[in-house]
Amino acid sequence: MSGSSKIFSSSRALGYVSNHIPLVTRFINRRGENLIVTCVGKSFHTYGCSHFTLLSVSGLLSDEITSLAADTYHIYTASRSDIHAWRRGTELKHTYKGHNFSVHLLLSFGPHLLSVDENNTLIVWDIKTEEIYLELKFSNETFHVTTLMHPSTYVNKILMGSEQGQLQLWNVKTSKLIYTFRGWNSPVTALVQATAVDVVGVGLSNGRIILHNLKFDETIMSFMQDWGAVTTISFRLDGAPVMSTGSPSGHIVLWDLEKKSVLSQLINAHHGAVTGMHCLPSEPLMVTSSPDNSLKLWIFDMPDGGARLLRLREGHAAPPTWIRFHGTDGHNILSAGKDSSLRIFSTISETFNKSMGRAFYRKKGSKKKGKIKDNQVMPPIVNFVSEVTRDKEWDSIAAIHHGLAVVTTWSYDKIKMGDMRLIPEKLKNYPNSYVRPTATCLYLTNCGNFVIVGYNTGHVERFNIQSGIHRCSYGVKQAHDDTVRGVTADNLNQIVISAGADKIVKVWYFKVSDKPPIEKIPLDEPVNFFHAHKDSSVICIVLEDFTVLLLDLDTRKIVRKFSGHSSVITDATFSPDARWLVTASMDQTIRTWDIPSGQLVDCFQVPAVCTSLSFSPTGEYLATSHVDYLGVFLWSNRTLFTHVSLRPLSIDAVVPLIELPYSCPTERCPDLEESNKEQEFLSLDQISENLITLSGLANSRWQNLLDIDIIKKRNKPKEPPKAPKAAPFFLPTIPSMNLQFDFSTIEKTDGVKTLHLDNLKNNLTVFGKILEQCGISENFNVAIDKLKTMGSSGIDMEINSLSIEGGGSITLMYYFMKMVLHMLKNYKDFELGQAYLALFLKVHGEVVALTPKLNSFLSDLQIAQGVGWNRLEDQFLFSLSVVDSLKIS
Repeated sequence: MSGSSKIFSSSRALGYVSNHIPLVTRFINRRGENLIVTCVGKSFHTYGCSHFTLLSVSGLLSDEITSLAADTYHIYTASRSDIHAWRRGTELKHTYKGHNFSVHLLLSFGPHLLSVDENNTLIVWDIKTEEIYLELKFSNETFHVTTLMHPSTYVNKILMGSEQGQLQLWNVKTSKLIYTFRGWNSPVTALVQATAVDVVGVGLSNGRIILHNLKFDETIMSFMQDWGAVTTISFRLDGAPVMSTGSPSGHIVLWDLEKKSVLSQLINAHHGAVTGMHCLPSEPLMVTSSPDNSLKLWIFDMPDGGARLLRLREGHAAPPTWIRFHGTDGHNILSAGKDSSLRIFSTISETFNKSMGRAFYRKKGSKKKGKIKDNQVMPPIVNFVSEVTRDKEWDSIAAIHHGLAVVTTWSYDKIKMGDMRLIPEKLKNYPNSYVRPTATCLYLTNCGNFVIVGYNTGHVERFNIQSGIHRCSYGVKQAHDDTVRGVTADNLNQIVISAGADKIVKVWYFKVSDKPPIEKIPLDEPVNFFHAHKDSSVICIVLEDFTVLLLDLDTRKIVRKFSGHSSVITDATFSPDARWLVTASMDQTIRTWDIPSGQLVDCFQVPAVCTSLSFSPTGEYLATSHVDYLGVFLWSNRTLFTHVSLRPLSIDAVVPLIELPYSCPTERCPDLEESNKEQEFLSLDQISENLITLSGLANSRWQNLLDIDIIKKRNKPKEPPKAPKAAPFFLPTIPSMNLQFDFSTIEKTDGVKTLHLDNLKNNLTVFGKILEQCGISENFNVAIDKLKTMGSSGIDMEINSLSIEGGGSITLMYYFMKMVLHMLKNYKDFELGQAYLALFLKVHGEVVALTPKLNSFLSDLQIAQGVGWNRLEDQFLFSLSVVDSLKIS
């Protein structure tokens, strides 16, 4: 079921550039620049050719984009059976609905838009009115449409290629088939207009490239590429007679059309198939895209007429395997992928993303004449550690590779792979032929000088990362009797902690290697991996029975145990303040544990297994990587921006399923609204039946009421106030800082002002009038709300005005006492009721004592006040007893 996380909300995805959908280009006259549009799932990116920067990210569609097209005004996207038109890359202008199947081809054609769905139905749309202009149905057996194009100078004509190899030329205005080309007995995979009129380039699945004249139905020339089917074709538009073709293996072939031969080849231009290729008009530039998540800009300036790479935007070509935040600002994420590469992703801007390259056995022999030897590529990185202390001086990253005993080093400052290959001599020629030594875990000390590595043979070795020299081995023969699963050290390099599949955690002296361990801590299950919090002495130990232990290095005891995952735990990370521990598991859940209370406080499920996660040093983001996903996903920490009430989750609590973030942050965050709905704060009226509630007003509104005389005396002005202008003594006034007369009771009759004499008998203030009406109706809420809006001086003036001398009456004083009784009985605004009653008795105490009606009412007030105080005292004593019992236990 869908839901939300209490702590984390979807932010955005990093590292996505392109996928298998071919790119499209469009020229913007106002900018004087070509724009490149690539698809990244449910949204698309727009890049500028001048600086190759990301200009915009479109809104999120409901489904994956299946086709792209563009013209001067719009970008068109097909998502299942719906088609959308976008302006400026972000504004949705039109939606076209009429297909019953998923659309896989789009073509912008003047005022019309052509679309073909998987049922082989072609629809011509009017772009402005969104109406269907023409609909054609083709048979899948005789003519299955695979490509669309508009031949230059052919008015109202479109050319379609088919899976059967035939071509058909149609007039969309008259809805007539003009001509059928027999084809070449191979499915048509690419169809592009050549630089010459009447000539088109046809790419076939058997690798043939045909230049065909449509006017005479003649083949001008034919080529054959050795790399398989022709995935895309493009012609240079700057005057050079060169044609470019792409292949499924990632190679690009450049053909010289005058010599009818191969001009040059770009071997391994992409790690995947070349699906998108466009030569820019009037420029020696070519842009390509591929499912390997890369976008490349090539320039034709080589001496032999070939092209070289000019600009590049890329992410991981294979899913990331390990991610960690680097540094203390939380701006950069190190990510290792199955493509054997190590990359830096910025949380600030896509422009700051960098590639540290791929891992090679021999760096010098990895490239030769632009050709990459695949046998030199090392296996993927499965774990790495980094430290910023010595970033500027030597390599600051150490990594272990799948199935290798060699540990490689990388330089974050130089953004490249280092020269060190760390492996002890004893493991180069290991005597046991049945066991292949493999590095399983490692740790880089806080000083940035030493790397501690654990192996599947049970050895724990320490190296100097600057020189690559082996410094010491821990244990007499080996540290553990089985595979070492975790190693770490304290911040002062005093001790080393190791653990393995032998169910023992061992503590060693850091500098001494020939002595037995200081202490052994037995465990119930084999260790899966370690994760240490550098700013504290806490180590997370993950066991193979899916439980998590927290080890305190100071006391060397297990202080917490967390259980709840139902499958192998893949990674764990601490929050910066070490209050939370976040774990990911093969059960597709991400759980957050509260360390002080030892409780599970948050849990949510993701669509794919989380392989690695890392908490930002600033606590702002949680970064995750997932199976079969090429990007790194950021989750915002809600507790930094809003109040979140965390409660322990029960075992049978429903785990919500949350979709992974996308490249563009959504405008509306539904899970945040649902979370706020769950944690809705109850108003005072809703909880007043069970508790005594306060008003929540500032203390200055009620705390100084009894001392208002002293405050007035202290704030008395040095000079007496100036007398106001003379006015008739019978005019009523409005209470305010400035003298104002109340003319609300004066009626205008033919320009003559008339004052009712009845209003002079009871000259009450505004509050006095409200109190009188509330006393008659027995509902004092309005009067209480009026007093809440006043300051201390205003409240003092209103209470003094209740007396007969101040314009009030005994009845009005009685109503005020009933109002206070109402507050005390309902247990609302408890402190205000006490303050108002105290000031009332101070001012009118003698009158109340001498008036029987008021004097007899004092007993009711005394009883209500006693009940309230006794109830409050009982609740305080109960809370104190609970706290004392918890301390004892």
